[in-house]
Amino acid sequence: MDQEDGSSWYFSRSEIEENSPSLADGIDLKQENYLRKSYCTFLQDLGMRLKVPQVTIATAMIFCHRFYLRKSHANNDWRTIATVCMFLAAKVEETPRQLKDVILVSYQMINKKDPTAVQIIEQKEVYEQQKQLILLAQKLVLAILGSDLIVNHPYKPLDEAIKKFNVAQNALPVLARNFVNDGLQTSLCLQFKPHHIAAGAIFLASKFLRMELPSNGKKVWWQEFDVTPHQVEEVSNQMLELYEQN
Repeated sequence: MDQEDGSSWYFSRSEIEENSPSLADGIDLKQENYLRKSYCTFLQDLGMRLKVPQVTIATAMIFCHRFYLRKSHANNDWRTIATVCMFLAAKVEETPRQLKDVILVSYQMINKKDPTAVQIIEQKEVYEQQKQLILLAQKLVLAILGSDLIVNHPYKPLDEAIKKFNVAQNALPVLARNFVNDGLQTSLCLQFKPHHIAAGAIFLASKFLRMELPSNGKKVWWQEFDVTPHQVEEVSNQMLELYEQN
């Protein structure tokens, strides 16, 4: 599981859904999708509070998706796993945060209904207990992810295409990037390579804006991405599904 391009992590949607360890433990697809959104929302908030870049947040989300591809939600609390994934992603993306800071912020978020959470986690005994929990979970996450910690994202192919298409001045780049970010809440990153997701996001954004995408001479726009029309359609349909569920 050490392919540089992360190819060991790509599966068809039916493989992901039918072989889900959570499904085997009685957690149905609807519930698993809800849990997926839950840890992604949590990581977005945690990352913003820790002031890490969006790429770091996206890496943490992908670590989580990969973990639950192999492990069940039934006996691996997503709050603990997400906290570990943020700590690891911050290191991998060279935006490191102190373990203590990650634990403190995460604990306060998890216990946000308790006004005394800040004081509780600062008690030495409680903090040490939490720290041991996170370090133990980190061993498990690293064992599941293996040495495959380099993650590529759709942001780079998206930005490159937008430069080529010369549409940087309109709403398309912002909307396409939003679709990429929202798509992180789904299993798209386990099905499609980053440039496929970028193509789907651009296609969806152009549809929303009723924009004609430019063709470069003999090349149709999607050929810039080394992607098939079927892949573009599948990515954009799954992105749309997310909004329909909401």
